[in-house]
Amino acid sequence: MKTVLITGCSSGIGEACARHFAAQGWSVAATMRNPAAAAHLKDIPNIKLLALDVTDKASIAKAVADALAAFGQIDALVNNAGYGLFGPFELASDELIERQFKTNLFGLFDVTRAVLPTMREQRSGVIVNISSIGGLTTFPLNSLYHATKYAVVGFSESLNFELAPFGVRVKVVAPGGVATDFGGRSLALTFSGDGQPYADAIAKVVAAFRARQSARSTSEYLAECIYAAATDGTRKTLYVAGEDAVALVAARKTMTDEQYLAFTEQRMGLA
Repeated sequence: MKTVLITGCSSGIGEACARHFAAQGWSVAATMRNPAAAAHLKDIPNIKLLALDVTDKASIAKAVADALAAFGQIDALVNNAGYGLFGPFELASDELIERQFKTNLFGLFDVTRAVLPTMREQRSGVIVNISSIGGLTTFPLNSLYHATKYAVVGFSESLNFELAPFGVRVKVVAPGGVATDFGGRSLALTFSGDGQPYADAIAKVVAAFRARQSARSTSEYLAECIYAAATDGTRKTLYVAGEDAVALVAARKTMTDEQYLAFTEQRMGLA
């Protein structure tokens, strides 16, 4: 039986991934900062809940050790933990910027580095890093989030080269919108109040995102895409997931920079 370690499993895509891999017969090390928050997963066969905070290296090391003690191997890693930071860059505190990078990027680095010795010694394994459509194209007022997700794409593609001789593949999945409430717990804000002097732009962009929620993919669908990336046995690196993401990437390829800027400003109500 193969084993996968997944970060950020308390809800959303991570929880759906844990359920989907388990349903396919995998052993699942489902990790999150507080396993008590995912009691709904603990009775599912093949799933073991482990505490893991991607911003804490000691927590990462313990979770990986516990997963190996429980299952003996790690065949796949899904780096899913992350959140969005929304709002004007100018208003973001140093602490908010640091937290965004520590969670979305540096935490992904640290978890990956923790499992690599095992995969390298096994001479097999697959690492699936969850980026975003926001790692391939941009939207207003998401500059810091985009900075982390673009970095995940570049990191993953380059890492794929250096791990190939050891039989380890690296994938990156770029989902579009997820069917959750805009402004939920996976979103933090760079501003307080109405965000002056950017209040007008903030209000328009929030309204535009909310108006497009019906086009978003479910967590369950995205879990299927992530599982497919982990198990297809190819060296394909990038997987764009969700009809909205596929359409946007295709549209971007047909546009000049000027056209894309105008297109996005119009969609976000800023034109």
